Amino acid sequence: MNTYHRYRRLAYYLKHRYMTLNNAVIAIAALVTIAWAWGSVSMMQRNYQLQRKVDDKQRELTLTELEVQTLEFQKRYYSSAEYQELSARENLGLANPGEKVLNLPPNTQWAEDYGKTPAQVAAAPRVQPSNVEQWIDFLLGNNVTQGE
Repeated sequence: MNTYHRYRRLAYYLKHRYMTLNNAVIAIAALVTIAWAWGSVSMMQRNYQLQRKVDDKQRELTLTELEVQTLEFQKRYYSSAEYQELSARENLGLANPGEKVLNLPPNTQWAEDYGKTPAQVAAAPRVQPSNVEQWIDFLLGNNVTQGE
């Protein structure tokens, strides 16, 4: 048998075995199903991205509302008598009747710690002298306290 007859026989076999109306309907149904699934997945992805944008805008709105509330509270505080009194005491050195103002030089530890809470003062790092400075203080007797 020559190759021409072989190909004709194969074409006849494929045509009558696979090119039927039932197989064509199944192929079209499969293509429609794949197109529908592809469209559904792409829509779900688009909806997800849009929802993320909406969530981001909602967070920005909430943050802006909180900033507005904070600014309103600050505005009320700065216009209160309490703030005006504290500001006058701190900036102008004023005091209530019967109180005395103690002005310290700016380089003292008390002046540096002014306005800090005790926890902040305790947590503030102290400058540790170097090892050489400690030895010099030890040899010169500068580290001896008055009570000893």
